[in-house]
Amino acid sequence: MADKVTFELVSPERLLLATEADMVVVPGQEGDFGVLSGHQPVISMLRPGAVDIYEGERLVERIFVAGGFAEVSSDRLTVLVEEATAQKDVDQAALPRRIAELRERIEEAGEDDALRQSLEARLAYLELMGESGQPH
Repeated sequence: MADKVTFELVSPERLLLATEADMVVVPGQEGDFGVLSGHQPVISMLRPGAVDIYEGERLVERIFVAGGFAEVSSDRLTVLVEEATAQKDVDQAALPRRIAELRERIEEAGEDDALRQSLEARLAYLELMGESGQPH
């Protein structure tokens, strides 16, 4: 049996998830990357995207993150995020309304670049949840 990687998803408030997996794919700033047991140590910024957890070749869980950091050692992956939503918890019926409201707020942001960037990042996060469909 292949070695597992220990995966922890952590927010500022608490440990969100701790599990063992064959592979975890994270949305790195430079592109998605997979972490298996024995991975070289690395620290990477994350962009908004999906963290996919695999058992063998089967995707068993998808968690959307709004960005953050990943720290990898040879047997552990720790992902630090401000916000995370499991795919199973996404309210698909409410997403179109939430996306439309955010688009309006972006239009109203005017010259406030910091607010606009924050709202656009949030919009990208919500749109990702709407586009992703079910795990494959």
